[in-house]
Amino acid sequence: MIEPKSKNAIGQWYRKTAISFIRKICISDLTSDKYWKKWNRVSPQQIDAIQRAFFEKVWATRKRSPKCLLFDTTNYYSYMASSTKSELFERGHNKDSKHHLRQIGLALVVDSDTKLPLFYREYKGNEHDSKVFNSIIDEMFGVLCEFNQENTHMTVVFDKGMNSEDNIAFIDNHPQIHFITSYSTYFAEDLAKKDLKYFKPLNIEHNVRLKEKNQTEDLLLAYRTRVELWGKERVVVVTFNPRTHRKKLHTFRIKLEKVRQALLKFRQKYREQKPHWKNFKTIKDRYIRLCKKLHIGTQYYHLELTSDKKSISFRKNQYEIKKTESNFGRQIIVTDNINWSTEEIVQASLDRWIIEKEFRDTKSSVSVQPIYHWTDNKVRCHLLTCVIAFTMKRLLELKVEPYLGQVTAEKIIDQMRTLDSLIVWEPGAKKPRWQLAEPTQFQKDVLKAFGYYIDDNWVLQPIKQ
Repeated sequence: MIEPKSKNAIGQWYRKTAISFIRKICISDLTSDKYWKKWNRVSPQQIDAIQRAFFEKVWATRKRSPKCLLFDTTNYYSYMASSTKSELFERGHNKDSKHHLRQIGLALVVDSDTKLPLFYREYKGNEHDSKVFNSIIDEMFGVLCEFNQENTHMTVVFDKGMNSEDNIAFIDNHPQIHFITSYSTYFAEDLAKKDLKYFKPLNIEHNVRLKEKNQTEDLLLAYRTRVELWGKERVVVVTFNPRTHRKKLHTFRIKLEKVRQALLKFRQKYREQKPHWKNFKTIKDRYIRLCKKLHIGTQYYHLELTSDKKSISFRKNQYEIKKTESNFGRQIIVTDNINWSTEEIVQASLDRWIIEKEFRDTKSSVSVQPIYHWTDNKVRCHLLTCVIAFTMKRLLELKVEPYLGQVTAEKIIDQMRTLDSLIVWEPGAKKPRWQLAEPTQFQKDVLKAFGYYIDDNWVLQPIKQ
């Protein structure tokens, strides 16, 4: 999955890897036809069984039960034709802006401590996140509780797109599960407008790094309170990120100026009664399309005809502009973890970058998309192998971390590719000798992490315990 080939090229690729020394097979059997026949034999029920067995095996190597879980969704596009029958592929809002293509969704749960996936589920490409969460919540928590050998409480972190009343009610009624979610500033204007004098800097890693760089003006601030939401009193934390505030404010004002410049041209063309510019309704439609293109609301300018209907006037809606600008850099976090500190709550919410990175990796270093499979069952097999691939990459990073620190799997794989083997046939010898090339220090550390070293005869040897 990290070096995709056409199905007919699998044999050539296999022959050039070290796998051929570990698991010898008949290369001529690696054909496209046999590849598809193998996948056709795997049912959806068997895929679920493989998934569960795989994650159970992965988690059996961990010493601690998962405590904080990150849940999110993404989607992958396909070039599948509209006429091709599929229960999974539908058109919907695509996160790569491929809205015209059919897509499939993927829901994923990741442990925030180890960054290891624990559960995934594919779903229809047009399903809303909250419905997906609701449809799998029972199964998902059932699986996760099996990993919780210490029988402790677990907290699941998810985005505001999943926080429906039904989903929160399910978590409230579960004896082991708590939640941390974001909440729209649109539905909590009083909290979003809270004066910054009530906010305090947080003692978290993000702020520690900023202090070391003498960037105290960018410290993440927070305000904590309690509010009744979804029928119960919840802890609510409002955060303010000055850097995000400045960035969004700058971008927003650039967009407003682009709209103003466009409206000046609209007005001039209307005054001159240019072709296709004589109808005020048509001009308003063009304004709406312009705002949509710039990803900005239409409420920030008010357009109307002058009394003599010979010109167009427009003015800024200062109330809406200030209302929007006041929300920049602010995020509302809601949780039922009343005993957690503000720092713990905010850090858990910030850790959502982990699962977002996992999704980026599935679209870059692990080739999930575009999906070139045209039947649902083959797509399920494809997603299974991809999830296994990026889980194994994370296991690789964890394996070498005690020896090399935090190193990406991409770097490890790239460095180990250059550890070559060669055949040496010395004069007078009856047969050749197979040996490895001299390893670099990086390669030695990776081999050591897996319990091996290369001896003086350039042969791979296990390290004796």
